[in-house]
Amino acid sequence: MITRLNAPDYHRWAAQVRATGGCRQPIRLRGKVEHWDPATGQLLHRYTTRREPDGVLRLPCKTRRASRCPACAEVYRADTYHLIRAGLIGGKGVPETVTAHPTLFVTLTAPSFGTVHGRKDNGPCHARRNAPTCPHGKVMSCTAKHGPDDRRLGEPLCPDCYDYTGSVLFNALAPLLWKRFADSLRRHLAKLGGLALRELRHHLTLSFAKVAEYQRRGVVHFHAVIRLDGPGGPTAPPPAWATADVLEQAVRHATRVVSALIPAIDDQPARLFKWGAQLDIRPITLDGDLTEQAVAGYIAKYATKAAECVDTLDRRINPLDNLNVFNLRDHAKRLIAECLRLGAIEDLADLRLTQWAHMLGFRGHFSTRSRRYSTTLGALRAAREDHARDHEITTGRLPLFDEDTVLVISEWTYAGKGHSVGDQLLAAALTGTRPPVAGGGAR
Repeated sequence: MITRLNAPDYHRWAAQVRATGGCRQPIRLRGKVEHWDPATGQLLHRYTTRREPDGVLRLPCKTRRASRCPACAEVYRADTYHLIRAGLIGGKGVPETVTAHPTLFVTLTAPSFGTVHGRKDNGPCHARRNAPTCPHGKVMSCTAKHGPDDRRLGEPLCPDCYDYTGSVLFNALAPLLWKRFADSLRRHLAKLGGLALRELRHHLTLSFAKVAEYQRRGVVHFHAVIRLDGPGGPTAPPPAWATADVLEQAVRHATRVVSALIPAIDDQPARLFKWGAQLDIRPITLDGDLTEQAVAGYIAKYATKAAECVDTLDRRINPLDNLNVFNLRDHAKRLIAECLRLGAIEDLADLRLTQWAHMLGFRGHFSTRSRRYSTTLGALRAAREDHARDHEITTGRLPLFDEDTVLVISEWTYAGKGHSVGDQLLAAALTGTRPPVAGGGAR
């Protein structure tokens, strides 16, 4: 830290750190970019990292995971918030008339894989007067009132009775269940409208945005904004028959009928997985209990999270790793071990359970949107980059070029990722962020 503070290029290093927004693990690049006039062969401008601190340019990592980089995850959360909200009230290229389109907030849950500790409204966890005793000799009852930070939340009352195989396989099949749910939803909407499925796109567009959330027991469920548009997307109203009631009926039907089959493995028979019985469907209003701001904030919040609530690892796990050396809850350890066990079975190789053991089997995208829901994250990032470039040109830090006539030649190489331990503390002080508790040094 003292060496960095006394370095003659400290202020330039500090400017780079501020430009990354306080990124905890910035990408370090080494190289140059040149602007040439193709007509005269004149070099108009050259930028090189040779004059930068440590000879590198630091750029934000742009991860969505708050556990890895809170600063970059906050940018991702804010972008997701505006993306979701634009699909509800307009803006960012979406007309304001979209507020009149039928829109529902749907939560699809997982089935039960065993009784777990949970929170009840002003009541104990699982208080039973004549609680049964499981085959392993444990009374299936809990009279404690768990707090929100209680580590027992999500833990099974009897780990030996809990269906760890089913929990892991459901996570692995959740993306397939969602795809089949969306396909079934379109088929049933076509049926309710008296149309053939191939004709539906000429009358109706199903638009959605969803996010996956981990429950404390280690299984995912999906929150989705589902909207009905006309054939042109949000710019056109849906047909008169496509109402919120029709959409709700189609959602309930699709949730009930879709399934995914796992063939018989080892000594276990084939298993059929479906959505859980708990289905929450609520309309989104501008001034009611569930506003567009609340929905956008809720989805954006979980778009930056993963399986942290289960206390699993935030990195890939090697099958040769000793799980006992990590500070893991027994429940998370059993889920990871089950992923590794099932991942070694040839018939389940397509699920890639070994590679996604740290995610407890789930390998889908956490936040996804249909093509016509609203704007895109890429468009939001491009607008932010254009604004930053215009600011640099206005302040004279970057020369003004005609991008259509100037030849740009760039050459970049990867030079590492992250800060040294001393730089971590200085960067946290400069940007007002919290440094990592341990590890996270430069690689």
